[in-house]
Amino acid sequence: MLLVHSDQVVPVSSLITDLWDELPPASGLTTLQTYVLNLRKYFVGVTGMSATEVAKQILITRPGGYLLHVEPDALDMHRYEALVDSGLAALANGNDEEGIADLDAALRTWRGPALVDIAAGRVLESKALQLSESRLVTIEYMLDGELRLGRYREVLSRLAALCAEHPLNERLHAQYMRALHLSGRRAQALEVFHRLRVTLVNELGLDPERSLQELHAAILGVDDDADILTLTTRPAMLAGASARLR
Repeated sequence: MLLVHSDQVVPVSSLITDLWDELPPASGLTTLQTYVLNLRKYFVGVTGMSATEVAKQILITRPGGYLLHVEPDALDMHRYEALVDSGLAALANGNDEEGIADLDAALRTWRGPALVDIAAGRVLESKALQLSESRLVTIEYMLDGELRLGRYREVLSRLAALCAEHPLNERLHAQYMRALHLSGRRAQALEVFHRLRVTLVNELGLDPERSLQELHAAILGVDDDADILTLTTRPAMLAGASARLR
């Protein structure tokens, strides 16, 4: 809790909620204070600082809560967010190669699902979901860039796996359809659309969104003027996207 909200005051109430949900023990506040004391002892041991220095510089008591100070770039989460920021900025400026490289480096900071080895309460679970969604959107932006660079065949295996993992994600399916069609596999691209449409109707009672239907029509050749790649995300649309990922 303190690490994923580093350099922010984490309210005591949030810490208690994450530890015990809606049923904290009568001794909850005292127990929490003991946990904080034990953490400070741990930091004393690994840093060689005094308990007073740790309490003033690392795990700091603030009105209503606690703040854990970490140095810049000390957490993989911070490195991930910084690389996503720079990658999306490069894509927005039309530098697809640079943007893809930064987004790929961001994704390489992941070593499995977010907080997978933590017994997360409600607050931490919401943070894990936020990080997971950010990761998926980052993948989508990176794939858009690779499609613009003509790497259609190179992304097929990744898109096949992602669509299997996220069977209701229309944007991933649209990317998969583009990659297949532009690799000369139009029939398979149309199969992807039909499979997605059946899944959406059966699971949600919905048809695919309009942009995906337009892509389907373009692949069929109904719209002779359609450019398959113009039906993907424009770099200009990425401005401010990193803030929406947080």
